Amino acid sequence: MNTNIKSIIDRSLAGKELQPAELKTLFEVPLFSEEAFYIQFASRSMSEESCEGLAEIHGQVGVNSGPCACNCQFCSFAASNRIFREQQIEDNEVIIRQVTELAQQGANAIYLMATAQLDLPRYLEIGRAVHQILNDDLPLIANVGDFDFQQALALKEAGFAGVYHALRLGEGRVTRIEPKKRLASFQAAHQAGLLLGTCLEPVGPEHDVDELVEKTLITREAAPVFSGAARRINIPETEISKYGMISETRAAYVMAVVRLAMGYKIPGNCTHEPSVIGAVAGANLLWAESGSNPRDVVENTEKSRGFDTNRCRQIYTEAEWKIRKGASLYYKI
Repeated sequence: MNTNIKSIIDRSLAGKELQPAELKTLFEVPLFSEEAFYIQFASRSMSEESCEGLAEIHGQVGVNSGPCACNCQFCSFAASNRIFREQQIEDNEVIIRQVTELAQQGANAIYLMATAQLDLPRYLEIGRAVHQILNDDLPLIANVGDFDFQQALALKEAGFAGVYHALRLGEGRVTRIEPKKRLASFQAAHQAGLLLGTCLEPVGPEHDVDELVEKTLITREAAPVFSGAARRINIPETEISKYGMISETRAAYVMAVVRLAMGYKIPGNCTHEPSVIGAVAGANLLWAESGSNPRDVVENTEKSRGFDTNRCRQIYTEAEWKIRKGASLYYKI
């Protein structure tokens, strides 16, 4: 084994913060090498120690669909991709039914995902209705467009314990969102007392090592409760699909490097979409999904790409993980 690479991995396992040059070295390791498998072993070890040895399943419900002017090329809701032609918001009764099912199935947290086109007052109304039916200790998490401090406070007052937000790979190039807006939302969340979850996403073959390092450091500096990595899922017949997709094996490896970059103080480590190899390599957070989904072309992803909680449990079983019961450790409220 390369002694320099081993020393970098061992530094991370010893609780030392990895530097940019060290992360670049790890991202450049050949996928099928002794060093690569040691990285994934180290990632699994770090995740187990950080989460008390218990993995989590979080449930997400997409509450609306329709063309979005942010035009993220990797998103099925991008107006330019012309997949969803009309704006549609699910009735509260449907959303509550989907949330209730996920909660009854043992999800450790509930996320409400909306496109950037959904106005905040309507989203807050949905959030308040969902919060009322959840157990007091089950965290409700927002997954919305960018927001300022006052809007973050409104989310907190509506019952949200945290937010999922990310500065995506290619932000500002393949999206119409300025990176500084994403960073401002991170800051607003922290100021309002909302816990932040994020990850390195959506990873594609076109992203070079320098950008992987840059965005990994941004996620670490955001002080999240979880990070990780998600591969880009191609939407058929879209411009960005010409690049292809990375494999689940590559995605698991990228996630493992991100895990070592985060260190023990960040307990959660996600991979998306769920995979056995990702869980083996240290993912202790998987998502079950209902409703709309930016990686899907149907309105109800549970009938298509979306995994349910049982399938996530099967993945964890195959990866030899025990699963937490009750509220998420990551979003303690």
